[in-house]
Amino acid sequence: MILSVWTADCASWKGEGAQARGRREVGDLWAGSRILALGSGAMPNSQKRLLIIDDDEVVCKTLALALNPLGLAISQAHTAEEGVHQLRDKVFQVVLLDLGLPDRSGLEVLKDSPHSLARFIIVTADPDPARVLDAVRARAFDYIPKPFAIDQVVSAVARALDSAENTEIEIHSAKPNWFELSLPCTRDCAERIENFMRQLKIDLPEEVRETVTAAFRELLMNAVEWGGGLDPDRRVRVSCLRTNRMIQYRISDPGPGFKFENLAHAAIGHPEEGPMAHMQVREDRGMRPGGLGLVMVKAMADELLYNEEQNEVVLIKYLE
Repeated sequence: MILSVWTADCASWKGEGAQARGRREVGDLWAGSRILALGSGAMPNSQKRLLIIDDDEVVCKTLALALNPLGLAISQAHTAEEGVHQLRDKVFQVVLLDLGLPDRSGLEVLKDSPHSLARFIIVTADPDPARVLDAVRARAFDYIPKPFAIDQVVSAVARALDSAENTEIEIHSAKPNWFELSLPCTRDCAERIENFMRQLKIDLPEEVRETVTAAFRELLMNAVEWGGGLDPDRRVRVSCLRTNRMIQYRISDPGPGFKFENLAHAAIGHPEEGPMAHMQVREDRGMRPGGLGLVMVKAMADELLYNEEQNEVVLIKYLE
C-alpha cells in the first residue's frame, strides 16, 4: 500500500483546503492501516507502549491512527523536552522519533534515552546521509525518510516489537566513505542494515542506487541465511567503502564457505546447462522457486571477488 505522508517541512499545503486535505489523508491512512493490520493477522499488543515524538501534529495523529489496530498504548510528544519527560516517566517498547524538533535535536533524545531497551525508529525529512550515520552510531533500530508510505512505518514497528534482544548491531566505523559494522545472522537485522545503506546512497542516480542495493541485499541475505545459518549468536561483518569513482561492499560470514559447482539448486551452479537447469533440482528437493540470485548479482556488479573458501565476497560498482 503506497500512501505517502507529506509534512510541512517537506511539502507545502496551500490554500484554504489544506486542513480538509489533511483530515482526508488521515482518514485514508486510517482505513488503509486497518486493512493492512487485519489482513496481516496482527495481534493486539495491549501491554506494550509506543511513543511518537514529532512536532507536526498531523503526522502524530496520522501515525497514531495508522498504528491503533496493533493494540498498542500510544502516547505523543511534540517537543524533545516533552519526549524525554515521557521516556523517564514510562517504559516504551518502540519510539517513533523525528530529528527536527523545535527545542533540541531528536538525536539528543535518542542518546539521552534512559531506557536502552526501547527501539527507536527515526522518521525524518532530513535527507543528509550524515544524519543516517549519526542515527546508526546512536543505535537507532530503523530509519524512515519523509515522505513515507504508511506500510513502511507499520512494518518497522512490527519488526521492532518482534525483534529479539540479542540483535545489537555493532558499529566499527561510521564515516561517510568507510562504513563498517557487524550484525547477528538474522533476516531482521539484514533488512534493517539494507535500509540504512539505501539512505546513504541517496545522491546516486536512482538506477545505480537500486542496482547496488539489490546486489548488496542478495549477498547479505546469503551470508546470514547460508553462511550464518540464521543463528543470532553468529555474526556477519559488512563494510562499505565509497570513493568518487566506485562503491565497494565487503561481506564476511562465519560459515565454512562453498563451491559454485556444489550449488545444484542455484543457476550459478549450471554454467553450461543454462540458467534454468537448476529449476528441476529445486522441484525435486521440494524447494521454493528461485536460485537466480547470484547470477543476477554477477550481472549487476562490475566486479565480484570471493576469497578461497568463498565465505567472504567483495562487490565493486564503478560510478564513472
